[in-house]
Amino acid sequence: MKPTDTHNQRMASMTFSSVYPHYVTKVEKKGRTKAELHQVITWLTGFDDQKIQALIDEKVTFESFFAQATLHPNAPLITGMICGYRIEDIENPLTQQVRYLDKLVDELAKGRKMEKILRS
Repeated sequence: MKPTDTHNQRMASMTFSSVYPHYVTKVEKKGRTKAELHQVITWLTGFDDQKIQALIDEKVTFESFFAQATLHPNAPLITGMICGYRIEDIENPLTQQVRYLDKLVDELAKGRKMEKILRS
């Protein structure tokens, strides 16, 4: 499946604060912690806990969220399917970055070891 321009625009305008509680619920329901979720977000974006909370409070869009991020150099190693899309084939950089985050949260919730999730 290939994301459409409409899909890409929807991803860009979605707020991080609207999705974050779903990430927390997903990982905690599977026995993982909010601290582990933050570790994953920090690895991908370079944001510390205070910055993550500030971005939530500011209700930034994913476009703004990733514009402020310093993506980890190993982020392109995040591959596979998420929400029906093959991550490595997504052409829109922002949509791909959002899907990187989705994939990391998914792996955390599925119980994957942190060393594998963080691709170090």
